[in-house]
Amino acid sequence: MLNLIKSSLKYFIVGILALIPVVIVMQVLVFLETILRDFFIYIYGYSNNVFITALAFTLSFIAIAYTGYRVTVSEKMWVLHQVELLINRIPMIRTIYRVSKKLVNLLGSREKSVAKEIVFIEYPKDGLWVPAYVTNKVGEMLVVYVPTSPNPTSGFTIIVHQSKVVKSSMDIEAVTSFIVSVGVDLAQKEELEKLADLNRAGTSDAG
Repeated sequence: MLNLIKSSLKYFIVGILALIPVVIVMQVLVFLETILRDFFIYIYGYSNNVFITALAFTLSFIAIAYTGYRVTVSEKMWVLHQVELLINRIPMIRTIYRVSKKLVNLLGSREKSVAKEIVFIEYPKDGLWVPAYVTNKVGEMLVVYVPTSPNPTSGFTIIVHQSKVVKSSMDIEAVTSFIVSVGVDLAQKEELEKLADLNRAGTSDAG
């Protein structure tokens, strides 16, 4: 009986872990569905016409897609540029906008090289390595964001000398997957071997 209870609990935990990614995806889909539903309800309630509602949705989709195309091709769109100029005149709002834009660019594919660089740093003490995103660079000093598992959106920011970091060949998607999976999903195991070699070299020097 005791073994049956232990086995049941074990399979229950495994089932929970297996369902977590599905639940996350469903939450995202529900969020998007809510936005679209509210949009349709607002337009239909205003026009009381299915055709006008469908037309408004289609035009909105085309406008957003066109904005994405223009930003991708020219890195700047006149309308967005004018909106940014207006936002930059409002003290509190411009700070929120600037930070939000940098975070979106960091997680997207349009940020320049330094914001897409992945490094390892020794934290909280020598010999313990954590992955970090390089978000800024001034001279020889790096500003890095150290995410926490399993939620990479929580973490902390530190400033470190570039000599104290080890560059990683992993991209931001691979590192994020590594963090979310609490280390289970490690695409490039040679990264750990490289860090192990550094630890051995440090131990030899100390000896």
